[in-house]
Amino acid sequence: MSTTQPHAHAYEVALFGEFFARDLKAILNRLTLHTESAVPMHTREILFEQFGVQSQVQGDEPALLRAKKELGDGTESGWSLFSYLKPESVRVHPEATVRPWATCEVIGDALSFASALGYVQRSQIYKRGYAFRRGALIIQMFQQEQVDPKTSLPIPAHTDTLWEVEVKTATQVNTSASAAGGHVQVSTVRAAIDAVLEVQLIMKGLLDLRRQDL
Repeated sequence: MSTTQPHAHAYEVALFGEFFARDLKAILNRLTLHTESAVPMHTREILFEQFGVQSQVQGDEPALLRAKKELGDGTESGWSLFSYLKPESVRVHPEATVRPWATCEVIGDALSFASALGYVQRSQIYKRGYAFRRGALIIQMFQQEQVDPKTSLPIPAHTDTLWEVEVKTATQVNTSASAAGGHVQVSTVRAAIDAVLEVQLIMKGLLDLRRQDL
């Protein structure tokens, strides 16, 4: 078992949307025209909560731990562990969801690793759909699949199941630009907000992408 060190004081910037299956072809076509790549996606995500930890502030949930694994590409993918804190206030960032995001890659049994950290599994889901890349963004478009309680395998979604869309930074961004090797890395929250708003404009009239308080 080994992990990479998680990054600190970093953020995810995101917009969210949803649509009915009848609009799938049109949305697929528009996204394909305005992105660099598109691949099928199928992921398993498990949600953990810390055992015995209660919220110290009424209405404020403790941070949850999430584990994600890519499926179905013919290779054995490792697990990613990640956790979000409460999004920044709408007064600070009214245009997009900006939330602190800690993440690390895990080699080995991530579920036992989470258990050793004092977490217990709360739920799990599968997501199947498409993933697009546009610059520093990843755009995921998927339907959720429920889990068969006997086999823990995914149950294919009904054709009329709502499609969900997440437009977000593929990697963590910071609040200000940083210099590395004499070059300035423009992986800032402001630049990321501008990038997701470009996608919002591209999809206008077909898909409503918006900020969410998660």
